[in-house]
Amino acid sequence: MDFKFVYVNGHVEVLDNKGRFLFSADTETEARYEIMQHYVERSA
Repeated sequence: MDFKFVYVNGHVEVLDNKGRFLFSADTETEARYEIMQHYVERSA
C-alpha cells in the first residue's frame, strides 16, 4: 500500500493511495514509525 503525507497546521496526516485519511502524527518520522508498527503487527 502506498501512503501520502500531508502537512496540515503543524502535524502530518497520513492518507492511503485513494486519498482516504488513515491517521495523524506530530512528525513524518512518527507517522513512518506508526506505519511500520502496523505492518509488523499484522504480519506477525
